[in-house]
Amino acid sequence: MGERAPDGSSKTGKSAKKAVGAEGEPTPAKTATKKAAKTATKRAAKPAARSAEKPAEKEAAPAARKTAPGKKAASAKKAAPGKKTAPAKKAAPSGTGAKKSTPAKKTAPAKKAAVAKKVKPADVVLPADAAVKKAAPVKKIAVRPPGGESPTALVRRARRINRELAEVYPYAHPELDFENPFQLLVATVLSAQTTDLRVNQTTPALFARYPTPEDLAAANPEEVEQILRPCGFFRAKTRSVIGLSKSLVENFGGEVPGRLEDLVTLPGVGRKTAFVVLGNAYGRPGITVDTHFQRLVRRWQWTDETDPDKIEAAVGALFPKSEWTDLSHHVIWHGRRICHARKPACGACPIAPLCPAYGEGETDPEKAKKLLKYEKGGFPGQRLNPPRAYLDAGGKPAPPLGAA
Repeated sequence: MGERAPDGSSKTGKSAKKAVGAEGEPTPAKTATKKAAKTATKRAAKPAARSAEKPAEKEAAPAARKTAPGKKAASAKKAAPGKKTAPAKKAAPSGTGAKKSTPAKKTAPAKKAAVAKKVKPADVVLPADAAVKKAAPVKKIAVRPPGGESPTALVRRARRINRELAEVYPYAHPELDFENPFQLLVATVLSAQTTDLRVNQTTPALFARYPTPEDLAAANPEEVEQILRPCGFFRAKTRSVIGLSKSLVENFGGEVPGRLEDLVTLPGVGRKTAFVVLGNAYGRPGITVDTHFQRLVRRWQWTDETDPDKIEAAVGALFPKSEWTDLSHHVIWHGRRICHARKPACGACPIAPLCPAYGEGETDPEKAKKLLKYEKGGFPGQRLNPPRAYLDAGGKPAPPLGAA
């Protein structure tokens, strides 16, 4: 049935086997306890390792943080002079600093420096441009007198000069002989680049042979050239007088028009010629800007313009329109008799106190009187048939062509 133990007790087979296993080999309980102990030690070792690593990382982090500002400063210093950002892109030597390289890659300071360089030249140029634009309106002020006086003072001085000249030349008139608008128109065209005296000596033969526009329009150019030869530029003047005569016949019925717009359409007729005809043949005010007029108004500093149209506008703004025709006569007469181009007779000038150019000519009264021309100096005027008022004032008529 069973075996007996040495002590006399009996055991079954299973219990005997268990006893043998307990004494000869380790039991499952012992192995389980060993495994549990190993896992416990491993778990305990991992936190310790982690805790050991964390202090090292914590110690490395401040070092990396401390080096980062230094790198930023170095990159900013290198980027400030120029656009080179290569030093900022270099990786940190340590492994811990390599991960935190983003602050060194920032190139904002370098870009700001570049933008500042582009803006600085613009800041320097803009004020100069603004100054030029602001100075432009000052140049457009055409009413500013060239002498620096106020516009009101200029108007007063200019009108006083005209009043003084009106007292000296109360008989001032156009110094071209004419009997009708057609003769005045032709004589004015012929007066270009010559004197009125020479024209007055030439036109009697011309008008005696061609008294009307129809006659002159049908004239032989060679015959007209022979008559106009003493006036100079006779070929060009022949074409002009024949051409304007044809235009009068074809477009205006042989009559001289009384409008500026119509007169300037005729060959050889400009604004100066048109105003001479309008002012002296039709009584319509106009300013005649010839060489004498241009020279004197600039000498008196009424204007500094050189273009005849601009001179006409500038001087016309100083006087009432009703005085324009007489003003032209006064200025032209004064320029021919006293205020000469090369050597003005300043010592005999009635408007010397009002003239800014006083002293350019002879200031001695006795010497200045010898420079006077026409009636003031005992010489004849330019007209062969002057008005009665001129003769009553002591003027003398001009001699005919060929007279001694």
